Amino acid sequence: MTTSLIARRGLIAAGMALALAGPACAQDIPRMDPKACKGQPEIKPLQPLTLRTARGAVPFQVEYAGTERQRTYGLMCRRSLAADRGMLFDFHAPMEGVAFWMRNTLIPLDIIYIRPEGTVVSIARNVQPLNERPVPSGGTVRWVLELRAGRAAELGLLPGDRVLHRTMPRG
Repeated sequence: MTTSLIARRGLIAAGMALALAGPACAQDIPRMDPKACKGQPEIKPLQPLTLRTARGAVPFQVEYAGTERQRTYGLMCRRSLAADRGMLFDFHAPMEGVAFWMRNTLIPLDIIYIRPEGTVVSIARNVQPLNERPVPSGGTVRWVLELRAGRAAELGLLPGDRVLHRTMPRG
């Protein structure tokens, strides 16, 4: 076999593997009819997370999105989110230029961007469903927490407040 034939077969195999693996990023996920929207099932087990604000500590149970696929699908197609629930996206390293959008997301959310040391860098409040405009973090983040819209205001959550989770530095 020639080198070019081996290389071509390698490219074909790589392409097939990517196709079978599903979408590589959120842009690859097609827009879905909200009535027939199918997202990922709830990620279990739920994990404890605490928000520490000037008003006190507030416990949550969150889905932990630690893989690329889990982060890509997030809360797409969910029809509700309880007040004490959320989803924590872990990028496993500090990231610049992080922005979220609401493709196929059927419920309004508060999006909390969290610095590598575990404090809130910014909060996008009441981000509307199906809005595909990027919502930037405004700083370096390692985690992003999505909560039901309005929860951040109800709790008095502000930039600089601490988020506690098993993956975050104690503080």
